[in-house]
Amino acid sequence: MIDPSKIHLNPDKILVGELVAGLKKNQERYGYGSCPCRLAFGVKEKDADIVCPCVYRDADVEEFGNCYCALYVSEDVVNGVKKTRPIPERRPKNLQKGLAEDSV
Repeated sequence: MIDPSKIHLNPDKILVGELVAGLKKNQERYGYGSCPCRLAFGVKEKDADIVCPCVYRDADVEEFGNCYCALYVSEDVVNGVKKTRPIPERRPKNLQKGLAEDSV
């Protein structure tokens, strides 16, 4: 597990503003701040893994330098040593809305 003091907000203030707006919208819509970069079911129990910060954040930041939506980044990104980039989705397919059988 990554040391929490090694995780930072993305220094890109525009991106952070857009992501925070998405979190706020999901908070208003569902009653919880689900990741704005993923489709939520709208049922907190089904979305518990993607309530920000999602359960995948630490592993993503440790392995890739940023989380899925790039709200959270490593020290290397903050210091300009590394750039954010798209990363693979860790959320299991059966929990991804639109791909899960019971999402309809």
